[in-house]
Amino acid sequence: MTEITPRPSRYAPESVGIGIVHLGLGAFHRAHQAAYLEAWLNRHGGGDWGICAASIRSNRALVEALEAQGCRYHIAEYADASHVRVTEIRAIRRVVFAAADKTVLLGQMTAPGTRIVSLTVTEKGYCQSPASGELLTGDPDVAHDLTRPEEPRTAPALLLEALKRRRAAGTAPFTVLSCDNMPDNGARARRAVVALAANQSAALARWIEDEVAFPSTMVDRIVPALTDDSRRKLDALIGFHDAAAVACEAFSQWVVEDRFPAGRPDWEADGVEMVADVEPFETMKLRLLNGAHSLLAYSGLARGKATVAEAVADPALLALVRAYLDEAAASLGERAGLDPAAYGAALLARFGNDALEHRLAQIAMDGSQKLPQRWLDGALVNLEQGRPVGATAEAVAAWIAHVRGIGAAGAAHRVDDPMAARLADCHRRHATAEGVVDALLGIREIFPARLASRRDFRDAVCKAYSGGDAWQR
Repeated sequence: MTEITPRPSRYAPESVGIGIVHLGLGAFHRAHQAAYLEAWLNRHGGGDWGICAASIRSNRALVEALEAQGCRYHIAEYADASHVRVTEIRAIRRVVFAAADKTVLLGQMTAPGTRIVSLTVTEKGYCQSPASGELLTGDPDVAHDLTRPEEPRTAPALLLEALKRRRAAGTAPFTVLSCDNMPDNGARARRAVVALAANQSAALARWIEDEVAFPSTMVDRIVPALTDDSRRKLDALIGFHDAAAVACEAFSQWVVEDRFPAGRPDWEADGVEMVADVEPFETMKLRLLNGAHSLLAYSGLARGKATVAEAVADPALLALVRAYLDEAAASLGERAGLDPAAYGAALLARFGNDALEHRLAQIAMDGSQKLPQRWLDGALVNLEQGRPVGATAEAVAAWIAHVRGIGAAGAAHRVDDPMAARLADCHRRHATAEGVVDALLGIREIFPARLASRRDFRDAVCKAYSGGDAWQR
């Protein structure tokens, strides 16, 4: 029997003005940032911090569904299979499908009432090399934005065009709030926008550097993609079909660098941690939670597991992820306010949540964009300080096997990654395990030379790839 706790909205939607534009109308935003704004609006009985959320690449169906529902949807927050809280969300007051035409979206971004533009566009949405952070000028959309900036396609170009228009109109700039899983996500957003601006005008680039705030954040909540079965269960919980509903774990954390020249909600009262420096929190989360997730994804899929809960129930994978968490915790050193051992122990409990169908295939997406911050940075720290990286090498080996596109039983699978063709070509061109490993470690957009050139790291990955029972070729 499932114990359901309903939490309805307590404010009139018409009392809410738009103060935030969000780029990336995905499940994570709907389950995380929008939930915090819902708490704020409930506490204040409405106010000027409602959200206009935009889909800038796809998902017209979701935009239309939200419009049809009056921008109302629900979040099912599972403590476990027997305890769930169903929260009504009305904080998103307007939705925009901007894949083809950005006119309406730019109008909202340049409105004087908009004081924050936040984004969850995934790592690849910043159009930067994951290893170096350089703007990917060879990307077709970036090339378009460099030559036709008034018709932006990418998120950084959208931010730039809106800021440029506000500057021309004499309107104060908004704060850019990145909520993506990347270290220094605010700095990365700033770097991308400034690089695009410098192509137009040195003065514009300097103005953005001097006048626009790009605070960093750390976000933490497991939000699995819904399957047909989990969607049916969700509808049954809510009592009707909600096309925009999301399911997630009960746990939620948001740590935000407190730098908002144009103002912000008093999020502290709703559980947001407003801090001077996000980096320690972000690094711990990326290396422990996200790093462990990626390890379970690639090694778990190779062993026939479908979800995180199934993977941690496998004794061999549980032992591997425990060893990885120990390595990742060691890479952090001593940092005030952090307890990596306790955090890691809590993660194992969260991973085993029997209500979440967190698909390993979802986590495995875009691995080339995620490896540096999740595994490689910590591995380099450990190696340079004389500590072992055996579990991390096993994780890298599992990823190398995964991107071949053929599993241990010989069945083909899709590699959902912006570098998929290049990764598969490394496998095609080399007949030996050592050749494959060397080819992939040679991709500088992923593996920095400082790490890849280390013989101890290369040999550890080769040993794991040649002998790991989870990815026998």
